[in-house]
Amino acid sequence: MQIQPLEPLGAVVSGVDVGPLQADVVAGLRAALAEHGVVVLPDQHVDDDAFLAFLQAFGPLTFTTGETPVEGYPDLNVISNVGRVEPPRSTFHVDSSYLSTPPAYTALRAVEIPSQGGETVFTDQYRALETLPADLRERVEGRTVRHVVTGIDPGLLGPDDETEAEHPVVRPHPLTGRPALFLTTPKRCAAVSGLADDEAAELVGELYAHATDEAHALAHRWAPGDVVMWDNACVLHRGDHSVVVGDRVMHRGMVRDHGPDAADGVAR
Repeated sequence: MQIQPLEPLGAVVSGVDVGPLQADVVAGLRAALAEHGVVVLPDQHVDDDAFLAFLQAFGPLTFTTGETPVEGYPDLNVISNVGRVEPPRSTFHVDSSYLSTPPAYTALRAVEIPSQGGETVFTDQYRALETLPADLRERVEGRTVRHVVTGIDPGLLGPDDETEAEHPVVRPHPLTGRPALFLTTPKRCAAVSGLADDEAAELVGELYAHATDEAHALAHRWAPGDVVMWDNACVLHRGDHSVVVGDRVMHRGMVRDHGPDAADGVAR
């Protein structure tokens, strides 16, 4: 496995074929994800069988209620602009942060690439925390945010589906313990511990503006055959649909947790 770091985050990984993986390769990718946040696996040109086997090598998968599954692959979902009058909307977020155990890893494989636009943008939440102004860092120490579900038809939710969860604002990585800022799109940040609603909204707005600053961002321009995986514990992401020309179709899968080496007692 060869790892070529990108700036300000992410890495291109070569020498790995997407499909069933040996344990040592999974461990190497977990370590790369914990350090770099995002790994890009170019020139894979795989089908959903291989993509699914790749994901399952990391552990049990999870699926977001309300998403459109890939036909014949209920653990995968489709992200597509095909047939839409308005482009999809995407703001920086963590996938399903309203779960007590948010998905550890998310991966996309390129099915159709538009002729223009359609990048996926990531921001480094290690760096966001490390560069947080001292007054903001002091205000968030020891606080938690209540993350709530949005954008899902309540009729699709079952009695056992989680709709909210409390997570620390400064969250240690489950594998390394390295702290990162842990936020999501502000409309899902319903409350901050110890603060009135107006104070909480103001604080979340300040944190989110800092967390999504371009100085912390990597825009991945998709190429045919790309598979990209990221660690939800240390990056935010969004799809840039603003100037897309042509069809953009991705298949997505999510791994439930960080695996057997995750630290006991650390929110995953």
